[in-house]
Amino acid sequence: MPATATTRQTRTNRSTLRRSVVAAAALPLLIGALASCGYGSEAKKDEPKSADSADSGKKLSAAEVRIGYFPNLTHATALVGLQEGLIEKELNGTKIKPQSFNAGPSEIEALNGGSLDIGFIGPSPSINGYVKSKGSNLRIISGSASGGVKLVVNPDKIKTLDDLKGKKIATPQKGNTQDVAFLNWIGTKGWTVDPESGKGDVSVVRTDNKVTPDAFKQGSIDGAWVPEPTASKLVSDGGSVLLDETALWPDKKFVITNIIVSQKFLKEHPDVVEAVLKGTVKTNEWINANPDKAKASANAKLEAEGGKPLDAKVIDPAWPSIAITDDPLASTLKTQSEWAVKAKLIEQPDLAGIYDLTLLNKVLKAAGKPEVSDAGLGAK
Repeated sequence: MPATATTRQTRTNRSTLRRSVVAAAALPLLIGALASCGYGSEAKKDEPKSADSADSGKKLSAAEVRIGYFPNLTHATALVGLQEGLIEKELNGTKIKPQSFNAGPSEIEALNGGSLDIGFIGPSPSINGYVKSKGSNLRIISGSASGGVKLVVNPDKIKTLDDLKGKKIATPQKGNTQDVAFLNWIGTKGWTVDPESGKGDVSVVRTDNKVTPDAFKQGSIDGAWVPEPTASKLVSDGGSVLLDETALWPDKKFVITNIIVSQKFLKEHPDVVEAVLKGTVKTNEWINANPDKAKASANAKLEAEGGKPLDAKVIDPAWPSIAITDDPLASTLKTQSEWAVKAKLIEQPDLAGIYDLTLLNKVLKAAGKPEVSDAGLGAK
């Protein structure tokens, strides 16, 4: 039957209605597409993406970061952070190339030679490296640990501090943090030692920490001023703690390990440095919240490094003597610098600019933690 005018109008209205519905449904999609291209009133022009790779999913600017540390409990941040993957987790695919060192001067050589980017290291080598490069090579970017250094002696030969005169006492390496501290202490007794040869009223024997326990057992040294776990190894072999270095400090705090970075790497890859610091801050928080688990983790890393874990009689007394901290305790680095000058290991240094805590304080602030001070030695 032929369509009436009314019927034709009804069909037209229905067709128009369907087209209107489809258009209405497509409109939000079109607006969204335009906005994603930077058009429209809701677009944000030149909005910077977060440098926090773990949050943004963005790859960092370096494919690899080379991190140095010692197989010492005073480097617990590195040991635990690497063992638990807490540092790697923040790097979003950037690979960590770990490198183990015995003492600070050799690590500084690696940093100066371009084979290391970031290092866990003591204050004295940091000072030496900064001064020798005339302030052009490294920056201290964070703290890591305080304490964990002891003078351990053979109790049959040495019963009081005065008995050290004429004895052979080991330190890890000439110019390292313990070496400087021991030479300074010798000076406070009014005794003299040649800083180069180690000969004098006390014989300072520079010995690899790995060798020191055997040297002690064989009697070729009478004691050692050393970090943990070497100190507790000596105690387990019959030694006696004659002095804990914390006793020499007014607040019983002093930097034993801080984190340094090549200035070149910091300039070229600040996003990687920030990610590493996010990892170390989270590692330190985890260590302090889980001391027993952290101790086991550090021991597992030491086992991976040396082939066997520390005995409980070594690690149990050693672990609580170390304070883990993000604070670089910069004022104590000033003091240790003065000690190195007095010991005639370095000339009076200009340490202005040795610290750059900008990224650390950014990470701490984001984590709701208090910022830390560079004691007036920050980069300008």
